[in-house]
Amino acid sequence: MLLGYGPRRAGRAPHGFRMSFLLSARALAKSFAHRPLFAGLNVDLRPGERVGLIGPNGSGKSTLLKILAGLEAPDDGEVTARRGARVGYVPQDDTFEDGDTATGAILRALKEDGVEEHEAETRAAITLSKFGFDDVEKPAAALSGGWRKRLALARALAREPDLLLLDEPTNHLDLPGIEWLGRFLRAEAPAYLIATHDRAFLRAVADEILEVNRVFPGGAFRAEGSYDDFDDKRGAFLDAQEKMRDAVANQVRKETEWLGRKESAQRRKSRSRIGEAAARRAELAELDYRTAASATAGIEFAGTGRKTRKLVAGVGLTKALGGRDLFRALDVELGPGTRLGLLGANGSGKSTLLRVLGKEMDPDAGTVTFADGLRAVTFEQGRVALDQSMRLRTALCPNGDTVTFGDRQLHVAGWAARFLFSPEQLNVELGALSGGEQARVRVAQLMVQPADLLLLDEPTNDLDIASVEALEDSLEEFPGAVVLVSHDRELMDRLCTTFIGLDGRGNASTYASVSQWLAATAEPEPAKPAAKKEAAKAAAPAAKKKLSFHEQREFDGMEAAIVAAEADVTAREAAIGAVSPSDHAALAAACKALESAQAAVEKLYARWQELEAKRS
Repeated sequence: MLLGYGPRRAGRAPHGFRMSFLLSARALAKSFAHRPLFAGLNVDLRPGERVGLIGPNGSGKSTLLKILAGLEAPDDGEVTARRGARVGYVPQDDTFEDGDTATGAILRALKEDGVEEHEAETRAAITLSKFGFDDVEKPAAALSGGWRKRLALARALAREPDLLLLDEPTNHLDLPGIEWLGRFLRAEAPAYLIATHDRAFLRAVADEILEVNRVFPGGAFRAEGSYDDFDDKRGAFLDAQEKMRDAVANQVRKETEWLGRKESAQRRKSRSRIGEAAARRAELAELDYRTAASATAGIEFAGTGRKTRKLVAGVGLTKALGGRDLFRALDVELGPGTRLGLLGANGSGKSTLLRVLGKEMDPDAGTVTFADGLRAVTFEQGRVALDQSMRLRTALCPNGDTVTFGDRQLHVAGWAARFLFSPEQLNVELGALSGGEQARVRVAQLMVQPADLLLLDEPTNDLDIASVEALEDSLEEFPGAVVLVSHDRELMDRLCTTFIGLDGRGNASTYASVSQWLAATAEPEPAKPAAKKEAAKAAAPAAKKKLSFHEQREFDGMEAAIVAAEADVTAREAAIGAVSPSDHAALAAACKALESAQAAVEKLYARWQELEAKRS
């Protein structure tokens, strides 16, 4: 999705708006079904800025991105874009037209933008190459989730936006894919605002962080620096706000005592002081409202207390699916305190190995021995165990109104509150809850089952950062064994002490860290055209020249010609940036000159390949 904001769209800039902004939002407010998401929210985005967007589940991050992209209207406030600015948007869920190929999806988007056919084809080819597509005519419907996400990103970047809005772009990507995306965005993307819960990814791509959360005045807090810098500044602010709340509460108590004295004294009380007391009560109510928003889910997995040294022992485990070996002759041993991470590309067999270790699937060869009475709890990828038509009350408490947790009996409303659900939500069907809320429901269900072994398949999907950190703390304290599959590198790095990497071809190896596995499995970066040309020159035998005198002269000067042509492209790009957006004639001429320069480069490369083939 790409939107161009023209003069009619932009309207008159509000007071204080600086045209250096690509996009400026003022006093935005949005509610759904009487549930306020945010109010009085201000957001400014400048050229070249790389901003991470975070916030609790349900705080309105996706809605904010849609409003900034012009796809949804706010209840109040306005969004103003710089004249001529192009805003690209990539939603969480990727959609393509029926029958679209990878190339066709991009060409369709560029056609909507009025790009000429020849340029559109060139842009599509270059972009798909950058994104690593080998089969550019493969139907979009046949792509895996990770490659569909790459195609959605390629489609957005091919349209050459000035600002890119990305909603959870790491969804469906495996760890190597996330690493690649971080490098690509740094190298290729323009200014961007990225909504994500992945802390390691935030560190890789964001130079400042914006959190949308009603715990802050104005509903947001923004700070420059890395995610760790932001976390420190956020903590300092919240500590100061808590101290302010305590001070105001103390003042309100004193004012309440003063106001409660005898009626004869009441008549002599200053009207102004009474007014000040009312104002302080209102201030306290606002601070209480904000403080309540900082609550996190109370995640705590219960162990059985078993002391057995070996919980699960797998020897020579082998499994194939669809005629393809996933792992062969694999040995796995799990005991109390084991923290094992499973690594591998999508489809390499991680979830299958979890099912074998959890007694849900038999291996094709090898044996698995389980401790007597082993109690294993599984968090399934996609939360498939949840009945979407079930009401929240029943999902949390299927047998009456009380939940047994450890040695405690809790009313369903109190149990729901532990996972940040209000009493009004108890009769809501699970299908109406957000992905993060559904993840908290599934965690709540698993917490009431004491376990020796936790098998967790992507448990952080859709969870906000606070919930992920609560999950992390609980897993660290869990006395049994944990086997974890997750694309959240931070969680894997902090929790797991050993890793098994699957290559999808039947091989498995042990690693000490995620970094070690990534380094061992990294593919070399594709060579740039200039590097390819040098390699071809070095490999070409000198004795087999079949060029004419004039062709040889042309070939000998090709490198210098390409360098000069590429320098001309760079100069033309800079020239466009120097043209005033209001000077339409000059802007059109500059764009035309850039197109000609790019075409000249393409022509030179094509000619070089032709001469290279002829002389070899």
